[in-house]
Formats: sequence, C-alpha cells, structure tokens
Amino acid sequence: MAWYDEAVFYHIYPLGLTGAPKENPYGEPEHRLNTLLPWIAHIREIGCNALYIGPLFESVGHGYETTDYKKLDSRLGTNEDLTGFVAECHKQGIKVILDGVFNHTGRDFFAFQDIKKNRENSAYKDWYCNVNFWGNNSFNDGFSYENWGGYDLLVKLNQHNPAVKDYICDVIRFWVSEFDIDGIRLDAADVLDFNYMQALRHTANEVKPDFWLMGEVIHGDYTRWVNEGTLHSVTNYNLHKALYSGHNEHNYFEIAHTVKRLYGMGGNRPDGLKLYNFVDNHDVERIYTRLNNKAHFTPVHILLYTLPGVPSIYYGSEFGIEGKKERFSDASLRPALNLADYADAVKNNSFTRLIAALGKTRQNTPALSYGEYNELLLTNRQYAFSRNHNGQSVVVTVNNDDSDYTMTVSAGNAAEYIGALSGEKVSVNGGRITVNVKANSGEIWVPAAVDAGFTGLDVKDAAAEVKQAEKKAAVEEAREKDAGTKAVPEITSEKDAQQQKTASEKAASEKKTEAKAIQVNESDKKEGAENTQVQKTADQASEQKKPAATDGNVSGADAAYMEAFEKGKIAGLQEAILAIMGKNGPITDQMRKDVMDNVYHDSLINWIKSFRVS
Repeated sequence: MAWYDEAVFYHIYPLGLTGAPKENPYGEPEHRLNTLLPWIAHIREIGCNALYIGPLFESVGHGYETTDYKKLDSRLGTNEDLTGFVAECHKQGIKVILDGVFNHTGRDFFAFQDIKKNRENSAYKDWYCNVNFWGNNSFNDGFSYENWGGYDLLVKLNQHNPAVKDYICDVIRFWVSEFDIDGIRLDAADVLDFNYMQALRHTANEVKPDFWLMGEVIHGDYTRWVNEGTLHSVTNYNLHKALYSGHNEHNYFEIAHTVKRLYGMGGNRPDGLKLYNFVDNHDVERIYTRLNNKAHFTPVHILLYTLPGVPSIYYGSEFGIEGKKERFSDASLRPALNLADYADAVKNNSFTRLIAALGKTRQNTPALSYGEYNELLLTNRQYAFSRNHNGQSVVVTVNNDDSDYTMTVSAGNAAEYIGALSGEKVSVNGGRITVNVKANSGEIWVPAAVDAGFTGLDVKDAAAEVKQAEKKAAVEEAREKDAGTKAVPEITSEKDAQQQKTASEKAASEKKTEAKAIQVNESDKKEGAENTQVQKTADQASEQKKPAATDGNVSGADAAYMEAFEKGKIAGLQEAILAIMGKNGPITDQMRKDVMDNVYHDSLINWIKSFRVS
C-alpha cells in the first residue's frame, strides 16, 4: 500500500487561480503562490488528501513552454515560496505532485538560446529533435526543428540523447531535494519515448519512497504506460468521456462497458490498473457546463468517487462553477477565484457539501480504494455495483432518470446497510437489499457495523438547487432572445431602465470579448501553427454537431441527428489525428490501431484538441 492508493486529489492550475498575467514579463517575483495557502485547509475540509498543482516553473505564457526548470515562475513567487507551500501542505496532511513538462521546452530555455547564438557550433544542437540549419521556422531563426502540436513555440526535446535524460532526471532530484514533492504528472506522456520514461521511473524509485509518476495519456491501451517499469498511473480520459456522455445520453451501458474494459486491462484486479479519474480539468469543459441535466452533477460525482481508480476534483468545480471550452482560449477553464467568495461553502453550497461528503466517505471506506469491482444491475438509466474488500461489501447505486427507482441487488454478509450520503438504513434479506434510488441521484451503501462517521447528507438539495438555477437561466435566456427579436420595450420604470442598461452593457462586453478573440486568433496565425487547418476541421465538426435551437443541449430527434452526424465524421477525424501525430515522427502499427479503435465522435474531437497548446 502506498499513499496514492488512498489518494483523493485536488487539482490547481496556479497561474489561473492566482490571476497571474497571461504573459511573463520576467520581472521581480510576485508572491501569488502564497495567496493559495488558505486553500490548503479548504482542500482538506472537502476530503482531499493530495494536490496536483502545475505548471509552476518559469515560462513565457501558459506555463507549458518552460524557460527554467529550477526556478518558480516569477509571476508566482520564489523557490522559497514553493518550499514553504509544500511544507504547509505536508503539515496539513496533503501530498503534493507537480507538472513535469519534459516533452518540450520553450524557446527561452538555455539550450535553445545557445543554438540560436552558436548554431552548428552549439553544444546543445542535439538536445532537440531534427534541428536543421538549412531550414527555417515561423520565428525566422534561420534553422528548423521539430515542435510539439504544430507550434514552434514548443521545441521538442530529443529524448534519445543521454544528456537530455540526465538533465531531466537531475531536475527530478532537484525538485525532491529543494521542494520535497511526492510525485510528478508527466505532461504529454502519450508522446514521450518509452526508454525516456523508464529512466524517469528509475529516478523516481531512487529519490523518495512511494514517489508517484502519473502521465497525461488521452487514449490507447493504458497498460503500455502503466507497469512496473514505466508509470504508476495515467489520466483516465476514457472514463472522463463516458461519465458525461453516459449521463447526457441516458446510457449507463457506456459507463459500465468502459469500466469493465479498463478493469479487464488490469487483469480484473483492483490493484491492476489504478488510473487517475476526473470529470474535468484545465483542458476540458467544466462538468457542470458539460451536463445537459445539471442535476446529474450528483450521480456523476458519486461514480467518480466509487469506481476503481484515484478520484480528482478540479479547483472550483466543487462549487458548481461553469467553464466552457472556447475556440481561441482556455481562459474560462482556468479562472481566478477568491476563496472568500465561497466562505462556508461546505455548509451553504449543496455541490460543495456533496463533494465534502464523498471525500469523507472515500477516506473512511477502504473498499472504495482497494475493493474488487462487481457489476450488480445495469439499465440505460440505473446502475449498481459493489466494491468488495476483506469480506465486506460496499454497494453503489445511481439513477439518471427524472423519477425514483426501486432496485433489489445483492449485498454482502452484513445484517444492515446505511447510506453514507443520506443516513438511511436498510436491512439485508436473503443476501439482498431493496433500496429506493432518488431521481438523478445515488447512494453509497456501507455495512452499518462499519463506523465510518457518516452523518448523512440530503442529496436532494443538489437537485433542488439545480432546478432553481435552471429556471433562472431559462428566464434569462428567454429575456435575451426576446430582446434580440423584438423592438426595445418602452421603459416604464426605474427598474426597467436599469435592466435595459445592464443588458446593453452585457452586449457591449460580449462584442469586445469577441473582437479580442479574433485579435488573438490573428496573432496565433502569425505564429505559424502548422496544424491550423486540421484544428479548424475538428472545431467545425464540433460546432456543426450542435443543433442551433438547442444550443448543444440535445434530446429526442436532435440526439438522433447528432448520432448520425458522428458516424459520418469518424473516419475523417481519425485521419486528422493521424496527420497530427505524423508530424511528431513515424506512426507505429500500435498507434494507428489506438486511433482506429476509437469510434467516439466527442472523444476524437477532444483528442484532436489535446494537441493544442495546453
């Protein structure tokens, strides 16, 4: 058993959360990281015991174009600030892992700057892939090189070069000795050389007991990365997609099939493949935005915390905030938040209260970390399974329907079960329990004899709050549509005048935002991104599949239309992915198989978008 076997992660994108400037002026350190110290107590309060935070080190912009691996980004503070931050996390029982961007560097990195200065005579000319002094690049340096994702801003490291391996391994040793971190999340692990990752794993094994290596992998056979010689875990994008689409389409078969397939990859053992599970992160839309029925927030998170794997919450999502993936910017996915605005959220915000209850349940229920997985009941709208450990069985029931559902499922040898969220008790009869699963909700049934300190949570609160929010949103939407199709109404009161002024200011603000997005896009074009056309195709496919009348929230005939559209675009999207991958080197048979085996439209769209600057 290692600490990460029982981890519940909180994920922070620090440049966003602290409101740091988008571009690094390389000026005097601004101690923004210290503003996150109060968040540590919040992380612990909602039942998380591990933190994934990054990127943190000196970079030009978003953090993934590293300038200096051994210096905290000056927009966040100093190395002393990071040392103190990690120490405070440890003091409060929180493990810490950082982003390791070891696939590529930024152009301001010392090795690349030396190549610019000394060209063929540079001692670092072999630190990057395919440096060609007869070519050129979009920055007009007078030489070309292999980049990542079609962006010359990101220079791909030559991972076969022993000097590069030694340098990055030394970075890992430095991070442990300087900051005392507990693990690393490897950015773009799905394009890292396997021998390179094995060298990183060897270093991880020597620097600290139970040092955890987790990699960003989108699709494929996860066991290629997760094994004794390479990584401990990877990001579970398969389950991420299944969790939101399985609810949006009332299709629990998709979720159950995904779980069964991944569990099988690990040899049908709970310790075989412990993946990093999430419902949103800094690269994808917030789960609250993604869900067509916002009340599904509850069953989605019950599954996140109870299915095999290591659960993670992305900062702010515990409050139920929105975040939409924009065509030209990820800013809305990475907002600045003031913790004071969410004071007493665990008491007053039903979403936060749910997440806190799930965190407590997860930490107090070993079966959810170590238990075998067994499917008990499955329909399109209802799903039940058990996690069995040391002779005890925990039963999980979820319901994505708008009506309550009564189910009878197998239970363990306990005489009585208690709902960890509701506090409700049910008796075992003939080895089975009969339970009423509330509409758009769920429950975690734990043997009543197990003292897990459950106090009960009214999970109906979350659904009620969602319905109230949806009603308010519907009113606002109707008002906006009415304002756009009818003449401006006569102002009959001071209140009406204020409402009209507010609407006008909102429209003006949206126009400014749109103009700024266009300006940013023009700037991106000048940077010479080579895969612009492929990305445009993917974005168009993503937009066209949304019927305009429903604004992306589909049902009935619209759902059938989307399904037909997806089937017609699969082959083209697969070809687009292979085209992008081909820029990074030869495409192996296994890589091609991984792409062709993925036949999910949304999943392919997200895969293509994952090649963008993170």
